[in-house]
Amino acid sequence: MTPANPGPPPFIQATRTSYDTITDAYDKQFPVDGLAALTVERAFFGAYAELVRASGTPAPVADLGSGPGHVTAHLHTLGLSVFGVDVSPRMVELARRNHPGLRFHVGSMTSLDLPDATLGGITALYSIIHVPDEHLPATLAEFRRVLVPGGYVLLAFQAGSQEGAEHLHLTERFGHEISLDYYWRDPDAVAEQLGKAGLRLHTRVLREPQEGEVRPRAFLLARKDG
Repeated sequence: MTPANPGPPPFIQATRTSYDTITDAYDKQFPVDGLAALTVERAFFGAYAELVRASGTPAPVADLGSGPGHVTAHLHTLGLSVFGVDVSPRMVELARRNHPGLRFHVGSMTSLDLPDATLGGITALYSIIHVPDEHLPATLAEFRRVLVPGGYVLLAFQAGSQEGAEHLHLTERFGHEISLDYYWRDPDAVAEQLGKAGLRLHTRVLREPQEGEVRPRAFLLARKDG
């Protein structure tokens, strides 16, 4: 007898439901051209795109946790063959409306519906913040599984302290009832997890908080060796 499929972990469903609930408000709060003021982020995206192109692989890039799709669209302008994946169906609908020429799919970064070694690159920008500590190692291992040898992964996240991960649970955002967890992590700890998953660290940058921000922003670029 085949055991029943247990389905996704509860945090996946909670994250999906929460972002489905706030999609319209999120779209009004964060403009499509929001990258224009993010100089460091755009520089990182440019370096990442150059490295992926230089690897010579024809495999596409996946933007995991693509939300409204503006980062996916920016990566496309940098010459990458890229598609977006988001756990929220309503966010995917929004991204498709915003960027009708690009591909967006509903899916979870913790269990990608992709064969082994099919991606030339992965971006996960401010999306691993919703993955609990106990699920992060398996998620990073999943990233390595779907990357081709020589493929790159770019992570961005709000940094926590060196004393350990900080956890915040929100029950309301933009005036809507939600159930959403955030995990702020020490960049060195995440870099160590990347190494354990078989992804060699290439670059580590910490940007100090800018106007309207509370926490530093961490950027980690890693590579899957052959």
